[in-house]
Amino acid sequence: MRAKEIKEIGKKFQQSIDIIQEDKYNSYNAAFSCRIEGGDIRKKRMWSNLKKKYLEMNVCEALEERLDFIFKEFDNILVSFSGGKDSGLLLHLLMDFKRRHGIQKKVGVFHQDFEAQYQVTTEYVEQTFEQYLPEIEPYWVCLPMAVRTAMSSYQMYWYPWDDRKKDIWVRPMPDKPYVIHQDHNPFLLYRYRMRQEDLAKQFARWYKISHGDGKTVCLLGIRASESLQRYSGFVNKRYGYQGQCWISRQFKDVWSASPLYDWSTSDIWAAYYRFGYPYNKLYDLYYKAGLKPGQMRVASPFNDYAKDSLNLYRVLEPETWSRLVGRVQGANFTAIYGRTKAMGYRNVSLPAGHSWKSYTLFLLDTLPARLRDNYIKKFRTSMDFWHRTGGGLSEECINELIEKGYKIKKNGVSNYTLDKKSRVIFLQKIPDDTDDIQSTKDIPSWKRMCYCILKNDHLCRFMGFGLNAGEQRRVNIIRRKYKGLEEVGNEI
Repeated sequence: MRAKEIKEIGKKFQQSIDIIQEDKYNSYNAAFSCRIEGGDIRKKRMWSNLKKKYLEMNVCEALEERLDFIFKEFDNILVSFSGGKDSGLLLHLLMDFKRRHGIQKKVGVFHQDFEAQYQVTTEYVEQTFEQYLPEIEPYWVCLPMAVRTAMSSYQMYWYPWDDRKKDIWVRPMPDKPYVIHQDHNPFLLYRYRMRQEDLAKQFARWYKISHGDGKTVCLLGIRASESLQRYSGFVNKRYGYQGQCWISRQFKDVWSASPLYDWSTSDIWAAYYRFGYPYNKLYDLYYKAGLKPGQMRVASPFNDYAKDSLNLYRVLEPETWSRLVGRVQGANFTAIYGRTKAMGYRNVSLPAGHSWKSYTLFLLDTLPARLRDNYIKKFRTSMDFWHRTGGGLSEECINELIEKGYKIKKNGVSNYTLDKKSRVIFLQKIPDDTDDIQSTKDIPSWKRMCYCILKNDHLCRFMGFGLNAGEQRRVNIIRRKYKGLEEVGNEI
């Protein structure tokens, strides 16, 4: 990326980047100093009681301390590398740290390949593996796994590298000796078509077992500023390691760590620019296509986060696009209508002769049993929540509801909102719609439930459900099903 383009990106972030013109490693901490408007040094963020505390330390000095802590505390280190900017930078910085401190021990690099991705991403992953090959233990995983899709009403999951659909794979299997596939699989804890999240966690556990059973940590390129969900995850120190909120326990002697948790997007790009690290050129294409920084994601194109940019495949890589359409049901429809008024909440039209309740029940009746049961469970939980506990609403919204005749009452303060909104209970049945209220999307209604079905929102994020809660429920089911294996695993 040219310097001119970097400056333009810096303006988009509304921050300036002060590049220190010194030798690359002559002043390690100074070279990383990323400054915000006004010239103040960007300070390390620590999280406590949902508040940020800025200390007299920049993010790179903090990273240096964290990497030193990691190498001293853990016997085995594994880096999860997606091919994106965050995990890519983490890997580059880690390798530089090893060289500067004379650390000879190899680290593992784990790449979970989702089959459907841009060719430029595949090229970057391969380039990075080859660059560090003498110093790392490479693991490029191409195994059938269940990945959630938001494309279809009939598929909750699709399965990258499905051995039963080789003829419609989006791209050929990578041909490298370190690629893990069904015919070359040392990963003994793998279960056929296991969920992608479970695969990643169990891989770290297997890495520990296969490397002498010592304390193992998997490094992730996760940052708190990416979402409120991730922010709150770092605030919760219940499972932290020695008081470190950025390290959490996965299994016995298996931990995950996010050393870049307090870095901003500007910090990430400043480091790439200052040190000249190679990066995924997909970001250049995204930038030229007019995407905002928050929209630039390197992930499975079919999930909730990436589906808004799915249509870019048709423009940037037409050949890949044609394969995507045949790979997952609903990909073409989502690309065309996903960001149009056709899928906007207030613009969703109701078929003649239906109420939103009857239309929701009709749609539920057309779905496969597993999907239908999933939605019904979410809807019942939501109704019970609004009738017994209550959700947080602003005072303006509460006053408007009262003025319009809705039967509600306050029930204390909501712990689910950062600004401590009042908790509101509905004393009446859930309304058919709340289009007469300005904040209609925040209020329970049959229309809101129907919208989740129309958007293929299997997790019901639109209604306020979080992924973590759903994952925990699934984990509990799996634990009950495989109770014997769990007991054996705890003894390891």
